[in-house]
Amino acid sequence: MPKVGIEPIRRRQLIDATLQCIESHGFQGATIIRISQLAGLSSGIISHYFGGKQGFIEAAVRHLLEQLRQGLLSATDEQTANPHQRLNHIVAVNFSGFQQSSPAIRTWLCFWVRALHEPGLARLQAVNSRRLLSNLLYSYRQLIPNRQHAMNAARMTAAMIDGFWLRSTLSPASETDFREAEQLCRHFIEQQIQQYGEV
Repeated sequence: MPKVGIEPIRRRQLIDATLQCIESHGFQGATIIRISQLAGLSSGIISHYFGGKQGFIEAAVRHLLEQLRQGLLSATDEQTANPHQRLNHIVAVNFSGFQQSSPAIRTWLCFWVRALHEPGLARLQAVNSRRLLSNLLYSYRQLIPNRQHAMNAARMTAAMIDGFWLRSTLSPASETDFREAEQLCRHFIEQQIQQYGEV
């Protein structure tokens, strides 16, 4: 775990450098020396605040998760957004420009591979999956009376978001595919509400 007390600007420098390094060299090649050079900081600072390579890689992934969380919070004002709008906001945030950026894409792809073998990263992936499902289910439950139908809709929507995001990142026409993927997810939400929602 990163130590407390690191200045926000310096921490952001290290996170950005880590994402950039992962983009260029993958998790394996993201060394403390390379990251310190990109950040313009000493390798000792990284070791001090993050406790080694695993610490700053987890910090980079937490940063991506926080971007998703903050994006959703800013888009889904509880006072104004209705459940239907919140579902569409969840889709939009997951396909946002930041999540389409090369550093974010490379880090997510590397993260998912490493999460299969590293408990710390596996825990972060579990948090990410639970959060997405929980947010979707919260809104679907207000629109679909039957709990099982609402759960099924939430699980299928989560799978579509993850699956379409992955397919779009691997596509030669990724920008177009991201736009189409977002629209398909929105269309699926409409279908679920029309089929199982209250008349």
